[in-house]
Amino acid sequence: MSYVSHTPEDRKKMLATVGVASTEELFADLPSSLRNPKMNIPPALSELELVEHMKDLTELNKYPVRGGDYFIGGGAYNHHIPQAAIQMVGRSEFYTAYTPYQPEISQGMLQAIFEYQTAIARITDMDVSNASLYDGGTAVYEACVVALLQTRRNRVVMDTSLHPNYREVLQTCSRNAKIEIDCLPYDEKEGGNVKNLAAKVDDQTAAVIVQYPDFFGRVADFSELAAACHAKKALLVMVVNPLALGVLKTPGQMDADIVIGEGQSLGMPLSYGGPYLGFMAAKESFSRKMPGRLVGETVDKEGRRGFVLTLQAREQHIKRERATSNICSNQALCALQALAYVTVMGKQGFRDVSELCMQKAAYARKTLSAVDGAQLVFSGPHFHEFVLRLKKPVMDLFRRFGHAFEPGIRLNRWYQELDDCLLVAVTEVNRKQDIDRYAQRLGEWLAD
Repeated sequence: MSYVSHTPEDRKKMLATVGVASTEELFADLPSSLRNPKMNIPPALSELELVEHMKDLTELNKYPVRGGDYFIGGGAYNHHIPQAAIQMVGRSEFYTAYTPYQPEISQGMLQAIFEYQTAIARITDMDVSNASLYDGGTAVYEACVVALLQTRRNRVVMDTSLHPNYREVLQTCSRNAKIEIDCLPYDEKEGGNVKNLAAKVDDQTAAVIVQYPDFFGRVADFSELAAACHAKKALLVMVVNPLALGVLKTPGQMDADIVIGEGQSLGMPLSYGGPYLGFMAAKESFSRKMPGRLVGETVDKEGRRGFVLTLQAREQHIKRERATSNICSNQALCALQALAYVTVMGKQGFRDVSELCMQKAAYARKTLSAVDGAQLVFSGPHFHEFVLRLKKPVMDLFRRFGHAFEPGIRLNRWYQELDDCLLVAVTEVNRKQDIDRYAQRLGEWLAD
């Protein structure tokens, strides 16, 4: 409920009711030493620090699984979500809202989607964003369809540093489509694989797909690759972690054509894998090829501001053969939560989280790689993930600690050459003492 403090007039009435003239007279019978005693109160904590402090207190009773002991990433990350964002999305007018089939009646929802599009466009530094997609994996396929429609070609080039699940989704969705997929091995020495990918671009290439940062957490500049693609009239599609763009060079600055990704890191809990949302932003010239819907701003006949569905390319709105996508869900509630998160954090808060992730990951890389029996696999710049090679079987590490400690992701499921390697993710939730505890546990296990 809202709270309004007492006005000076309210205080005068209350004092008059009890028969005194002032607040000092009201407390005159109290010794002066007791009126304003010095309180030994520690400095104020941020919301994240307060939550961690309360977790510390709960450990006095039992040992729960701490968020700081969670180092799993690979596309879904454990970030702090401000309560203000959670409460905002929990309001019934948003939580129960459904797809606006009569859109102009749903002005509140349309405005929320419009603001979401604006946020995604600004984060990625692109011209236009659609009203969200199903998830990060299907967004890769959706971007390929846009590239094929735009270039009227059917060849797509990528490498194996693109998320394995995304590559698998693309293979599945394009199985009955005329899409030729050329997937190169990743570059072991540096992220990006720019030279090898650029060499594969020819007159039949519709798009080159890269991930930024890639699945191993590596960061590269794709400006040269964009130029190589455009020289052959192909498109550069970038799969990005939106939170990384708080500190890294944006896709717009690298002249990317289409930007897609998974929006889970924008204020959505892990929730055992979903629901999440995919996002897509692009240059304005591709707007009519984009899947889903685009909400635009206009004015009515009386000059009042309003919102409309400017473009509707879903099969629910137009003839099926003209639709740009047959995936009908745009995950509107998840998009709204992403908007709430970005709004609550603000420009500086968004950047602060990105910097914390990067700085803490840098500390973790240095600390964990210093443990005897552990070493970094890839050099060069990273954002908040890195690959660690261990001298003992990785599976034994999981057996040793169970679910009280999650050290990362085993990579042998997708990369046989990385059988003894672990993908470690660090976010703002992981504290220095959590990373130090990880190093201690790792050292004790490797020394056994």
